[in-house]
Amino acid sequence: MSDIRLDVIAGRERHICRKAGAISKAGSFSETGAVSDVVAVSEARAPGITCDTDSVAGAVSQRACVFCGARVVINPIADALHLIHGPIGCSAYTWDIRGSLSSGPELHRLSFSTDLREYDVIFGGEKKLYAALTELIAKHSPKGAFVYSTCIVGIIGDDLKAVCSKVAEETGIPVIPVQSEGFRGNKNAGYKAACEALFRLIGDGGQAGRIKAPVPLSINILGDFNLAGELWIIRDYLDRMGISVVANISGDSRVEQVAMAHTAALNVVQCSGSMTHLAKMMKAHYGIPYIRVSYLGLEDMSGSLREIAAFFNDPKVIQQTERLIEEETAAVEPELEFYLERLKGKKAAVYVGGAFKAVSLIKSFRALGMQVAVVGSQTGKQKDYEEIRCESDGGTVIIDDANPLELAQLMESLGVDIFVGGVKERPVAYKLGVAFCDHNHERKKPLEGYTGMLNFAREVYSSIASPVWDWVPRPRLAEGSLNHG
Repeated sequence: MSDIRLDVIAGRERHICRKAGAISKAGSFSETGAVSDVVAVSEARAPGITCDTDSVAGAVSQRACVFCGARVVINPIADALHLIHGPIGCSAYTWDIRGSLSSGPELHRLSFSTDLREYDVIFGGEKKLYAALTELIAKHSPKGAFVYSTCIVGIIGDDLKAVCSKVAEETGIPVIPVQSEGFRGNKNAGYKAACEALFRLIGDGGQAGRIKAPVPLSINILGDFNLAGELWIIRDYLDRMGISVVANISGDSRVEQVAMAHTAALNVVQCSGSMTHLAKMMKAHYGIPYIRVSYLGLEDMSGSLREIAAFFNDPKVIQQTERLIEEETAAVEPELEFYLERLKGKKAAVYVGGAFKAVSLIKSFRALGMQVAVVGSQTGKQKDYEEIRCESDGGTVIIDDANPLELAQLMESLGVDIFVGGVKERPVAYKLGVAFCDHNHERKKPLEGYTGMLNFAREVYSSIASPVWDWVPRPRLAEGSLNHG
């Protein structure tokens, strides 16, 4: 495979690297963005990629802000009021942002804002916040409320904690401030702000202390947002194993469930980027251990169920787990073989929010006989990229906090057949004549569990094999279009 030349903005060079291996020449990205044969990524160390930093100015990052990171984590709590203290634009951007389904109330699907304007910036917005909270609580009777701060609130200095405390005392429900001013960092900082807000709800804000006898054979599901009903699939598996769930945090969740999360015996963390901080806080305060899992793909799904069963070391649970894995695998393998025969040798590009998902997708594509040529994430940390490097094939390009121009160049250079990403990446793929698979929170079909792997294979095959590509030849990037000037 020939070297890859990329046009990148200054400061982005170390956010991209390439794994050494037999599939292509080993190389590192130079200051001009060209792949050279000077430095190979060593198998004994991290890939040397720069990550978990603020986005480079002018790079048109695909990331969201701190506020958005906090909102997407907490918002699926279905019986809570979610009020955004800030300009209306913040509320409009994140309206119904996750396709999180609820088995009961759907208050979380309504987006409320204090609609701060110039007058409020000058004279403060605390009175407006108090009025909005009391009116909304009286009208909707929520079980709790979360108030999200935005950039402008951090600048003018409104005291969210004081207002929330006053309203909580008056209404008798928990009213929790979320310190998510957008300028505080990147999306990862929003995840942390969300975890700290959720912790204030658990066990009466940390006042309960350690539970001497947690609920037997019980877990909390952390980091699953019930996209397209995926959480219900996982809960069915757990029920068949003999495991009870105390709280889902935060898909199809309720305020009362979250408050009782400190009584579980184990925290099971799916979206590690968004929820590991909460799991660590609960371990330190309540002594609840946690494990990291993934429900994507047959290999990781089976491994996760076995790890949960092994934690409890109950012979009956282990036996029921193995029976479940055998039954579910047998139900999907025949159709997966059909897709394997037709997809073998195809190449994919993967760019997702969480790095844990990227690792599972590499395994899922490998199970379909495909190679991931490009893989990256918005919020990965060094440890995550080391895991990606270990799992990926030689020659794979690994990229952090990518922008559309970089993704377009890589897809064209490596000749990928399908791009897996979110709604913001879809136009990039279609403009290049590349098939696309939506693996973000807007999706309508479940992709977790054994059924989810089958849905994923169907979508990948139908997208790549669509007859539309016979009529839409892949365009080349226009000569000179890669020059930033």
